[in-house]
Amino acid sequence: MFYLAFVTSLAASIFLAVGLKLLNLFHFIKWNPVGYAEKWGVLEQSHGLVRWFFLLIVLFIILFILYLIMQYVALVPPFVTSLVIGGVIALLAEWIIKDLPAELSSFKKLSIPFIVTVIMTSRFVFETATYHFKAAHFEKRNKLPYKDTVIK
Repeated sequence: MFYLAFVTSLAASIFLAVGLKLLNLFHFIKWNPVGYAEKWGVLEQSHGLVRWFFLLIVLFIILFILYLIMQYVALVPPFVTSLVIGGVIALLAEWIIKDLPAELSSFKKLSIPFIVTVIMTSRFVFETATYHFKAAHFEKRNKLPYKDTVIK
């Protein structure tokens, strides 16, 4: 169970980190994904790759926790939960990063490609968690009550 969570979270965090780098490279987001180093004074003097690796680790931990939580939410379709939770996380992240005021005009300053990238990543994680949880449930249900070598 933890192996699948680990691999899925690792793949999703790599995808999200590369997506953030591409969004920053093509100026779809007006902020630097590793700008936390200057803002918080963490890893300020370190190389850029170290900052990206630290961001990758933080994303991995967040996605791993979300995977573990979302595998037990089997009654709600993963599409709905990924859309709602991923959208809320993306909106809050950009709202906090850009330090926007609580006004209706602030929605125009949000990056739609960033929101879509976060929703796609959350959809991947939530769908995978739900699928593997249901597959494990069906595997237990279909197990034979006797050994395979017994002839009946």
